[in-house]
Amino acid sequence: MTDISIKQQQEIVEEAREFSNQEIRPFSATFEANEAIPRELIEKMAKKGFLSASLPRSYGGLQLDPIHYGRFTEEIGKASSSTRALLTVHTSLVGETILRWGTEEQKNKWLPLMASGEKIGAFGLTEPEVGTDAKSVQTSYKKEGNKYIINGKKKWITLGDIADFFLVITKGDKGNSAFIVERSMGGVKTTPIKGLLGSRAAHVALIEFDNVEVPAENLLAKEGSGFTYIVNTALDHGRYSIAWGGIALAQEALESMISYSRKRTQFGKKIHSFQLIQGMIGDAVTKVHAGRALCLRAGELRKNADPSALMETTIAKYFTSKIAIQIATDAVQVHGGNGCCNQYPVELLFREAKILEIIEGTSQVQQEIISSYGLRQYYNPTYPIFP
Repeated sequence: MTDISIKQQQEIVEEAREFSNQEIRPFSATFEANEAIPRELIEKMAKKGFLSASLPRSYGGLQLDPIHYGRFTEEIGKASSSTRALLTVHTSLVGETILRWGTEEQKNKWLPLMASGEKIGAFGLTEPEVGTDAKSVQTSYKKEGNKYIINGKKKWITLGDIADFFLVITKGDKGNSAFIVERSMGGVKTTPIKGLLGSRAAHVALIEFDNVEVPAENLLAKEGSGFTYIVNTALDHGRYSIAWGGIALAQEALESMISYSRKRTQFGKKIHSFQLIQGMIGDAVTKVHAGRALCLRAGELRKNADPSALMETTIAKYFTSKIAIQIATDAVQVHGGNGCCNQYPVELLFREAKILEIIEGTSQVQQEIISSYGLRQYYNPTYPIFP
């Protein structure tokens, strides 16, 4: 694998910033109105290698390390959270999971197709009756000869309405297993979900599998490893992407808040001169800096394959999803009545930020995970306890 220099990676991040400013941000409101990311935009991103930014060059990727991939994700996410979701799902959840657990044949087949944009992937875990309790999926599989038969439903699947294939988590006699299920296989039906609070342009859908025949070579890893290996790997990559997505929304909300407060006049003064407005701005700046530090820390650990990266990623995802909604809320407040109108960007930022507290593990789930870690890590049996 040929190394890519830090300078080259920085140039890619800068290219993503320019691309976002020219091709994404000016049209993000249109994406929302149409509830769709245009296929032309996806094709443009694919031509630049953006759909495989973190994957090795041998598969057509840009080979960004975790730190620069995070910064890259932030640049796209600032312009459009739904477009960032394309990276979170297609690249992180699906692409990086296939890279980790796929056979050589699977990697050589799917990763170049994903890099070129010829095939878009989605991750099928959540179901109509199964969300946080991911181990209890009801979508089933059974083996018949050299193929598997899959039945069930998946819901709230980002990119589900346009994906060419799905990484589907199922249950069977040997436990949870993961399969690469292609849309072209008979029995696959997708229905778009409209009227969402956020992620309106991210092609969220209900997926139904009716006696879908999947060849044995489409089993990812081994039977029974669907949760232990596939789900845990995918969600870890997804949470890292979401952590940077939170920073993207927080930073964008901060910039909107400051820009508006420097232009808006009330009582004969620019509103940024009022102490209570300054308090919200000061808190927002501090939270963004703290959140970015957590993301960079997690990225550095991931780059060095440090085992503690898993927990640091969870902490970063939890923190940035919380500050994103806090800063977006304050940004709406600073805008006053204008903040409640979709003619101003903070209205969309507010809606998108709330979604981050739910996807890839709710904030409450993250709290439990972090608490469990804290109870082990910081317990001091010699600490004096006073009556």
